[in-house]
Amino acid sequence: MLTAGDQNMVDYVNDYLGPLFEQQHPGVKVRAVGTGPGDVGSQKILERFSAQQAAGSKVWDIDVAVVHEKFVGPMMKGGQLLQYRDAIASDKLVTMAAADKALGSDVKGYVMPMFSSQTALAYNPALVSNPPKSYDELQQWAAAHPKQFGYNGIKGGASGASFVMGWVYAYGGDANKLMNSPFEEAEAQKWQPAFERLKAFNKKRHPDAGQCGHAGYAEP
Repeated sequence: MLTAGDQNMVDYVNDYLGPLFEQQHPGVKVRAVGTGPGDVGSQKILERFSAQQAAGSKVWDIDVAVVHEKFVGPMMKGGQLLQYRDAIASDKLVTMAAADKALGSDVKGYVMPMFSSQTALAYNPALVSNPPKSYDELQQWAAAHPKQFGYNGIKGGASGASFVMGWVYAYGGDANKLMNSPFEEAEAQKWQPAFERLKAFNKKRHPDAGQCGHAGYAEP
């Protein structure tokens, strides 16, 4: 099993999920290998699949891959995934919409969502009595309290990537279209002003606050 994520993702499988699976399936050994957090980790998995495919490998060395949603479309188009529907009993437990369509790509029968990420702002109520409730309010708060808000950026884990994607949804065009429609180059052209705004916002960001899985306030 390859997983794009921090070490905690690898440990979760090797220390908890894997042993449970092995108990239920005697003779099967589960081994998870991490490829790193963020999109870079998923890109490494895509490159590995592409290389094995180009080499004409009849037997691939990976049974399960945990990747970010946006990489599933290219894997589907490249014919690098197999359908699992009706092959495993837990198929009946898959109900969320992302199991059928991932960022505009039809993926029904090929993926099983592991979790649905959300971005939450963590703060100490003893220090912040009226926390911001939107990106607009967050920018006002950060301007009034320089270097006291932080997030871990797009290379530091899912929370940072989620924060930036939420920013693009807020300032980069039609959020519903971005989430549910196939990629359109014309829509991508609308993102630059949002990125420029984020660049300016990052100058007020605390350089160290925010770890993988967290975005929040640094203590004054």
